[in-house]
Amino acid sequence: MNNTNPKIRNIAIIAHVDHGKTTLVDALFRQSGTFRENQDVAERVMDRMDLEKERGITIAAKNCAINWKGVKINIIDTPGHADFGGEVERALSMVNGVILLVDASEGPLPQTRFVLKKALEKGLKTIVVVNKIDRGDARPQEVLNEVYDLYIDLDADESQLDFPVFYAIGRQGIAQKTLTEKGENLHILLDAIVDELPAPTYDTEAPFQMMVSDLDYSDYLGRLCVGRVQNGFAKSGDPLILVGEGGQSVPLKVSKLQVYSGVGFADAAEVGPGDICILSGISDVKIGDTVCTRDRPEALKRLSVDEPTVAMNFYRNSGPFGGTEGKFVQPGKIRERLEREALRNVSIRVEESPDKESYTVKGRGEFQMAIIIETMRREGYEFCVGRPSVILKMIDGKKKEPIEHLFIDCEEIYTGIVTEKLSQRKCRMTNMVNHGSGRVRLEFSAPSRALIGYRDEFLTDTKGTGLMNSYLAGYEDYRGEIPSRSNGSLVADRQGNAVAYGIFHLEPRGRIFVVPGDKVYEGMIVGEHNREIDLDINVCKEKKLSNMRSAGKDDNIILTPVQPMTLEACLNFLRDDEMLEVTPKSLRLRKAILPQNERHLFEKRSQKVE
Repeated sequence: MNNTNPKIRNIAIIAHVDHGKTTLVDALFRQSGTFRENQDVAERVMDRMDLEKERGITIAAKNCAINWKGVKINIIDTPGHADFGGEVERALSMVNGVILLVDASEGPLPQTRFVLKKALEKGLKTIVVVNKIDRGDARPQEVLNEVYDLYIDLDADESQLDFPVFYAIGRQGIAQKTLTEKGENLHILLDAIVDELPAPTYDTEAPFQMMVSDLDYSDYLGRLCVGRVQNGFAKSGDPLILVGEGGQSVPLKVSKLQVYSGVGFADAAEVGPGDICILSGISDVKIGDTVCTRDRPEALKRLSVDEPTVAMNFYRNSGPFGGTEGKFVQPGKIRERLEREALRNVSIRVEESPDKESYTVKGRGEFQMAIIIETMRREGYEFCVGRPSVILKMIDGKKKEPIEHLFIDCEEIYTGIVTEKLSQRKCRMTNMVNHGSGRVRLEFSAPSRALIGYRDEFLTDTKGTGLMNSYLAGYEDYRGEIPSRSNGSLVADRQGNAVAYGIFHLEPRGRIFVVPGDKVYEGMIVGEHNREIDLDINVCKEKKLSNMRSAGKDDNIILTPVQPMTLEACLNFLRDDEMLEVTPKSLRLRKAILPQNERHLFEKRSQKVE
């Protein structure tokens, strides 16, 4: 017999990157009384990772809870980027309703579509909030029409199309039902969450069941597993059982039960249906496992996620400076850290090579890989990574590749160069919309591999004013070879320190990446060549001293300023025979084979085989 728990609402907030999701959660905290009026609270309190604060994006789905008129509202802040789709899927497994937040100017964008599609497939009820209506270029009515079009396009049923709409200024903490009235606070939105979104349902006759949707770690309590209680009740110290992937069960005793309170935890004597709780005292647990009672062990349907589309190889740092800047450098330590990442992130898979010298990490996109790499280097790890590559499939004897639905928003004058570059990369234009405002929206069917390394080029072509977003559309026939980076690399031919004199005389050869004083070694990439071939150069060359002098001979050398390469720029630069050396202090581009002679021999052999 089914019943509901009216005292709980479990909701997720979904939106595209930078549409004000985390700021709105801040305002909900303040107005629900979670924080004292005089309490000092940091902005964007849900962005807990340093990387999230720096980039202004949500990377990991996080839970929090507020109370409103006697009802506990568990809020899950979901990532807005398709690369973190695994986070989205496990977040939606815990909720009964969603708030869709859309920018009043930009409207629903690809990542909005990606997450909303997942929510509608699960049959979740939605509330739509058109945010930032105070923007000078806001067009709330048109955006609302675009939202309806999106719902229809995603095959929403009639009940899902009948959603409540609110207009908000998240930064000021106000929401209103119409554009004409003036909102004072978010109380109207909080009331709608309680009144419009369903309470969790449960089977009164079923035993205790909880799906593990997230994992955490505490220095005091050990491994923590987080999930929503589907059915039944449990107390601290109850004898429970953990049902794993293959149906194998492990007995366990929960040492502590906790629930969310604000952004922290609160101890609970008992948890029941609908509660999102934190269990401690469980060691060997994976996302998707079921915690249930020993006398009636019944596993829930496991959490399923989309297949990974991008792979990247991780190696130990074999360069001359290996082990000098990092805290964790051994292959075993790198493997442990990657396996820990795979435990917490359901969309990541880690495979070890037969020689145990490298590890292949498979995920959703190059951006997700970049976040993993940046997180690891900040933790003190030192390693090398290869170029990201897409995962191809053989279906019915045909080679298939992942295809993305690409959205480009740029000024009208740049449509020519953008279209030309993308057509070279086997992309096909599917739609073009010109609102007459000077900006154009282009849509392409694009192979995933065509977009690896294109973002920087796109920003250069559109003078930094273009917007580019995409989501995975599916697998299609392989579209043939795509031309890679047209320019070769400038490669250091010896170990030493870069010298101004040597760099100055090599600047006509291409764009230099190093500055005087930088340590270089044989096989390290120190610049981008003007021509297609690689060139070995000596940036350590010093001026020969002699007694001969002439006017102007010893003028100060003025070098072209070097723009530091970001992690994403380095990954985009890589070719198949190149690697990126990552340490807590440095990012160094290098050839996979460092010695000059060995590298040239390998190239000759490869050409003969071809």
